[in-house]
Amino acid sequence: MTTRPEAARDCALCPRLVAYRQLNARDEPHWFNGAVPSFGDEAARLLIVGLAPGRTGANRTGRPFTGDWAGDLLYPTLAKYGLSAGRFDPDGEDDLRLTGAMITNAVRCAPPQNKPVGEEMSNCRPFLAARIAALPQLKAVITLGRIAHDNTLRALGLKLSAYAFGHGARHDLEGPGGPLIMFNSYHCSRYNTNTGRLTEAMFHDVFASACAALKRG
Repeated sequence: MTTRPEAARDCALCPRLVAYRQLNARDEPHWFNGAVPSFGDEAARLLIVGLAPGRTGANRTGRPFTGDWAGDLLYPTLAKYGLSAGRFDPDGEDDLRLTGAMITNAVRCAPPQNKPVGEEMSNCRPFLAARIAALPQLKAVITLGRIAHDNTLRALGLKLSAYAFGHGARHDLEGPGGPLIMFNSYHCSRYNTNTGRLTEAMFHDVFASACAALKRG
């Protein structure tokens, strides 16, 4: 049976994540508390791949990178490069839409301590592979962090050893619909930005490179 691009909200593939979801639902019943769907344009030429929903971010709001610090950097960056329209609100109470871009996660449910384990990544990987395959105009991918990088390569059936992760690195790949360019960035987490490992300028440089590549065709 062909895997769909999005997991069911009550996906039961990973017992640890289900238990964590149920715990969050007990404590915060008005939160989304489910497998968070991808967000964006089905005609996307650019896909941004993150790690997993944050407990008080996407697990609360139901939209990737919405409600936490990472989204406060990502969404203004998308606007800066013409990849979104409308108003962004950290709680998702807005009319925001993406244009030519989509955001997804390697793991669709919030993991404890923001750390999915190997089995959970393997269980969720078919959704990532299906998401990539379902974007007929996809030309470029930005992976936010090494886990997103590794899972994207595995979803494409490629060897990790052939494509070393590094901030600002570019990799020419073969995707399901033809040539695909991958750009690496450190994850836009509060930790990385607070420690200076990732600056706003560094983050913008990755998106500038991706957008330039898309303009070149």
